[in-house]
Amino acid sequence: MAIVQNHKQAPLPSASVFTAKSKVKAFFKAWPPTILLAFAWIALMLFLIAFGNLVAPQSYMAMDLRARLSEPFFMAGSFAHALGTDELGRDVLSRLIASIRISLTIAFLATLVSATVGVTLGFLAAYLRGRAEQMILMVIDAQAAMPFMIIALAVLAFLGNSLPLFTILLGFYGWERIARIARGLAISAQDQGYAAAVRDLGASPARVYGRHILPNIASTLLVSMTLNFPEVILLESGLSFLGLGVQPPQTSLGAMVGYGRDYIQSAPWIMLAPAAIIVVSTLSISLIGDWLRDKFDPTLN
Repeated sequence: MAIVQNHKQAPLPSASVFTAKSKVKAFFKAWPPTILLAFAWIALMLFLIAFGNLVAPQSYMAMDLRARLSEPFFMAGSFAHALGTDELGRDVLSRLIASIRISLTIAFLATLVSATVGVTLGFLAAYLRGRAEQMILMVIDAQAAMPFMIIALAVLAFLGNSLPLFTILLGFYGWERIARIARGLAISAQDQGYAAAVRDLGASPARVYGRHILPNIASTLLVSMTLNFPEVILLESGLSFLGLGVQPPQTSLGAMVGYGRDYIQSAPWIMLAPAAIIVVSTLSISLIGDWLRDKFDPTLN
């Protein structure tokens, strides 16, 4: 008589634990922690740009001479002025929020102007070819050969300074780099099947470039813009530091650094707070630009 033995098998470990770990690992591989922090910082800056007036504890122009050069709360100061006050008793936190709104808005609009000029001239060079292309390339080379800081100083010295003029002037920084990229990509796209097919069907050049070529090269142009954006922030900060950028009573990150350099020993928080914002913002945008470049590069995928 056969004896049947029932052996209870030990339960296999649940695969859900390993699946969860693999999902977390895959998530952080696609979205590195540094990139997540960079996006979080940019989101914070966008929030301050949109709702800065509601967040600021007081007006950035309000003065209180009795509280001048008050220390921040982490240096035995009071929470009434969380980041301290400047030489005129103005709240540094309120001025910092206003400076973020002005500086980043100028940088964004200037980058849009630069991208528009660069893409337009790059497409014209790719379409016209011949002597017209050579003329555009000469203008591009001339712009790249001249130090932009000297050009900006000359323009601001002769034409004066206003916020619209200052923004448009910064918009002419870096357009030659975008123009070269747009021209090269447009020439390459013309030889591909989709552009040739649309052109053979009778589409106008504006439709071919605007509706077909531009969307296909937008990812590369977007990466170029993210690399140009932090350079514009630094340029605006440098000109404002020299007193040729944003003029009082308005303020900017570079202007705050310029005003605080005389108090670097007695009240370093006046200069260090906007300087830290400049460094972290430019670093975050640069990291995102590098990440997008790797993301859109087909050779790395």
